[in-house]
Amino acid sequence: MKCLIVGAGIVGISIALYLQREGYQVTVIDRGEPGEGTSRGNAGIFAIGHVVPIGTPGLIRRVPGMLMDDTSPMALRWSYLPQIAPWLIRMLAASTPQRVEQISRQLAALLAPALECYRPLIAAASAGNLVQQRGWLTVFESQQSRRAAQADLDLRRRRGIRWEDLDEGTTRQLVPALRPGPIWGVMFPDCEHTIDPYRLTVAFAQDFIARGGTILRGEVRGSLLADKPVLSTDAAPLDFDRLVIAGGAYSRKLMRALGDDAPLDTERGYHVMLDNDVDLRVPLLSADHKFSITPMMDGVRIAGTVEFAGLEAPPNPKRWDVMTKRTRALLPGLTSDPRSTWLGYRPSMPDSLPVIGRSPRHQNVYYAFGHGHLGLTLGAVTGRVIADLVAQRAPLVDPTPYRIERF
Repeated sequence: MKCLIVGAGIVGISIALYLQREGYQVTVIDRGEPGEGTSRGNAGIFAIGHVVPIGTPGLIRRVPGMLMDDTSPMALRWSYLPQIAPWLIRMLAASTPQRVEQISRQLAALLAPALECYRPLIAAASAGNLVQQRGWLTVFESQQSRRAAQADLDLRRRRGIRWEDLDEGTTRQLVPALRPGPIWGVMFPDCEHTIDPYRLTVAFAQDFIARGGTILRGEVRGSLLADKPVLSTDAAPLDFDRLVIAGGAYSRKLMRALGDDAPLDTERGYHVMLDNDVDLRVPLLSADHKFSITPMMDGVRIAGTVEFAGLEAPPNPKRWDVMTKRTRALLPGLTSDPRSTWLGYRPSMPDSLPVIGRSPRHQNVYYAFGHGHLGLTLGAVTGRVIADLVAQRAPLVDPTPYRIERF
């Protein structure tokens, strides 16, 4: 059976590997090289404890600040407000206490087997050197920010996520380079991270090719030719028995061409690379400023925050500057100038849940996009669920909450 996957990020390549393991003939097509999109510049965290949706009670009070401060952890460009307004309304509707509790359970169901699903892919690609098991340390720079986090921490504990309160001494033992003054820490010991998400995706892609898979570069038009299982591209039509749309933030155009739709939009994420002047070894999350500071193979990566501005708007350089300044305040030893900057597009749904499942219009078409902040974390488990569905067996995780029909 021929399986065609649109998208060569970590989600698409993971799906390709799992389908290949079923014995199918698998082809991946993407406008760029494997891992060159959002998979290239993320924070590198396998955030298995990230069961809290982006929309939570009190979100409506933050909207004015999002509009007024273009460097805030969650910012919204005025020019994009008309386009994003329906998405924001849906997110607000998903931000009630009852919905947050429900969404967190549905996120937890996907996250629970996420690392287990990665193990065979990492081993087969000989990529174990790219993954480290050091936990994820959240640091708080004031008692106020620590108290504000308690509701989210309680929600995580209800979902079975382990976390540990650390006193200041223990926190400083883990990260001696932290600034002087009071500091509070919470450790998520079960989280892991990759020291290079791009190299990890490339390693998976190389393993896929070595096992007989095909990766093509080209622009997908998205229409099925004459209602036949043939996808049009800018090169040549591609035939298939099963089609998987895993195009990240660009998936909406493709699903609309197939007659489906879902409220997919993008949260723009920024990163800055610095030299690791302080020998940082444990990934950090700044609770006060909402970005991660991750030790990578090539330095320290500052990544995160949210900007709503779509796929076309130019970057806002002030966001890189602010992230760098705040990181240096937290870790004063990081004195090097930024080595590189980056902007990526998280494919995000207003309820913080990905779309995973079969198209209601085409029984041989499957969707796997909208993973938001969890694309890296959920890549392998998404691959396993899609492979289960294609093979017509009971999926590892019940896909009902993630189907496109929920909209």
